[in-house]
Order: sequence, then structure tokens, then C-alpha cells
Amino acid sequence: MQPLPDDLAQNRPGDAVRRKIRELQPNPVLRLIDRWRPDSEIRSWADGLTGERLTGRMLDRLRDRGWFTLHAIQWASGADVDHLAIGPAGVFSVNSQRHRGKTIWYGDTAITVNGFSTRHVAVGQAEARRISRALTARCGVDVPVRPVIAVVHAAKLTIKGANPPVLVLPVERLAGVLSGLSPLLLPDQVAHIYAVARNARTWAG
Repeated sequence: MQPLPDDLAQNRPGDAVRRKIRELQPNPVLRLIDRWRPDSEIRSWADGLTGERLTGRMLDRLRDRGWFTLHAIQWASGADVDHLAIGPAGVFSVNSQRHRGKTIWYGDTAITVNGFSTRHVAVGQAEARRISRALTARCGVDVPVRPVIAVVHAAKLTIKGANPPVLVLPVERLAGVLSGLSPLLLPDQVAHIYAVARNARTWAG
């Protein structure tokens, strides 16, 4: 495995998934074949990669609106954060969920996919808390992090509940919704948090 860059701003959306796919199948020819096999583990990871790349492109539209974005932030444990958006409205951990052609329903505390319960909300909340602890420790001030789930290629997304604990959005609306939220941070605060977040040592604990 190649060493990770110290400056995480170099990461592309989906880089952690790309590394996983290469680990599963080092041979590029067989890797390409496996992407089209219905029962292949690599195909499942490749579907996720498609979702992360699209989510990353949508988030990167925020960069000309006073926001910073980071992608594929890897913890020392090997787990990774799909995306982090840092801007005037605060800090957001964004998890990409690609459910092609499926029906998504989000109530107050749970998300179902074609009627089956998922752990998307609980996982998103836990990830946001972990990110907040890491950033707070390095920044020296409290850094709240709000979890977001970007839904990619779903046939239908229904959202119920007035104040959901996790912001769930179709990926196409990410940039518009985040940039439209009320400002909470000054530009120098945004820049400071971003400088801490892009340093790989922040996530080494």
C-alpha cells in the first residue's frame, strides 16, 4: 500500500475505495472483469466509488462560495471519511450512499432502502462525533460537526420529520442546501479548521 499524503487536500473523491479495490485485485485486467461480475465484491466497491466521485464533484462546487472540501480522509484504523465540507455554515461530514433505482425513506431516526432498515443514520452520527473530537482536540476550540448523507441515483427519496438528526439530501442538492444555510463561522475560523483538517496527523489517533 502506498503511504498516504500528509496534506489531505491532495486526495481525490473515492481514493480510499480505489486503494481497497487495488488491494482486492492487484491485476488490472482481472480488476476490470470483476467490476462487471454481478456477484463480485469489487463490483460492490466500484458502485460505491461511483457514488463518492459524484458526491465529491457536487461538493467541490462550494469552493467558490467560501467553502473548503476534503475527500477520503483515512483514520489510523483504516476506516475513512468519505467527504468533509468546511464553510461559513459549519463543518459537515458527508457520507455517500449509492442506491441505484431504489426507494429511500427517511423518518425521524431511520432510513429504509426498499423497505429494509439500514444503519446509515447511526453510522453518520457516530462518524460526526468522532470527527468533532479529532478537530476539537487539534483546533483548541469546540468544533461541532453535522452529519450529512448524500443519496446517489435513488429512484425515489422521501423525507419525513421536521428536525432530522442527520441531513439527508439527493446528491444534486448538496451544494445548494449547504451554501444556503445560515453562517456560523467567520472566514478566519473556516480557514483555521480547514488547515487542521487537511493535516493527516489530525486523524492519526
